[in-house]
Amino acid sequence: MNFIFLSPHFPENYYLFCRALKRAGFNTLAIGEPSFGELKPELAESTDWYYQVPDMHDYDALRGAVRFFTEKFGPVSGIDSLNEYWLASEAALRTEFNIEGIKNDTINNIRRKSYMKKIYQSAGIRCAKGKLVNSAEETKQFAASVGYPIIVKPDDGMGADLTYNLDNDAEVDWFFNEKKPHDHDIIAEEYIKGDIVTFDGLTDKQGNIVFCTSHNYDQGVMESVLADNHLYYFSQREIPADLEVIGRRAVKAFNVRGRFFHMEFFRLKDGGICALEVNMRPPGGFSMDMFNYACDIDMYAAWAEVQAHGTVNLQYERKYHTCFISRKNRMQYQHSHEEILTKLGDMLVYYKELPPIIARGMGDQGYLVRAENLDDIMKAVHLIQD
Repeated sequence: MNFIFLSPHFPENYYLFCRALKRAGFNTLAIGEPSFGELKPELAESTDWYYQVPDMHDYDALRGAVRFFTEKFGPVSGIDSLNEYWLASEAALRTEFNIEGIKNDTINNIRRKSYMKKIYQSAGIRCAKGKLVNSAEETKQFAASVGYPIIVKPDDGMGADLTYNLDNDAEVDWFFNEKKPHDHDIIAEEYIKGDIVTFDGLTDKQGNIVFCTSHNYDQGVMESVLADNHLYYFSQREIPADLEVIGRRAVKAFNVRGRFFHMEFFRLKDGGICALEVNMRPPGGFSMDMFNYACDIDMYAAWAEVQAHGTVNLQYERKYHTCFISRKNRMQYQHSHEEILTKLGDMLVYYKELPPIIARGMGDQGYLVRAENLDDIMKAVHLIQD
């Protein structure tokens, strides 16, 4: 069995997917930009063959790498990066080389916000009103129908990239005159006020959910980026019943098979739920490790077993709340890093200084804590962020 993994060096912990593939019996074949000598030893040891390309955005180079692998090793069972950035490249390669998984005919369903809304609506799930807009005038007309503020962002955007909160007509003009990217379609959305909650997990190749959990966010990544602020988010030990019902319905509507899913919703002030968007990948940041620490399991291995055998018999219990808590270098805090290490003790399961490419949204330092009681989690948040 052969599996191709794209850009395995980033995020840094994704070498664990390659290691899991190798342990599951795959020839683990990787494509990336760094030279083999630049790979961390754990990643180099987890790949059976590494093919360097000068630029991952060069589709011809990716095609050449996949062709080389098929000629040398035979048919390829799967190709993935588990990274939203390369979804379109993966789909094109699967289409061209007839590899199982999401192909060009369905990629827009999980890449474009306008398509996501149609699928949510077809499943009877409320979502934020939105419209593709080509001009300031169209955007103002949309704002008149839903009221300011509104959100504008690329229809095929990732995270909070090129996302703006506009409060009036003058700001709409500013966006179209100064900020609108020329190579993206733009979608305008009504501003929804609520708390962000997620339904996250993994399906087998028949579409059955083999693992699921939920996270609560103190704020969205967009708000964190715009304010250059720290953030935190934590996993729930019990998924609210209404969220799980809607989440499972959405997984079925999006026909998720053999993939991780990360579905974002707003919990409204009246208790209702409104869909934001869907991602066919693990949640970002430390979330894979939060899965594992919350349940004392190995979700890297579970995913690899699904790729190898179609499903996995995963027995798990959400023993702990896990929480990611960040800090920003620009902010002054009451407690030093050394004080935090001493006071948290065994609650602290991981700490890392984050690379600049994700620091704007996630923070400059990241702490991962776990506890059975949510009150203890919130005390840790205050200890780290006050």
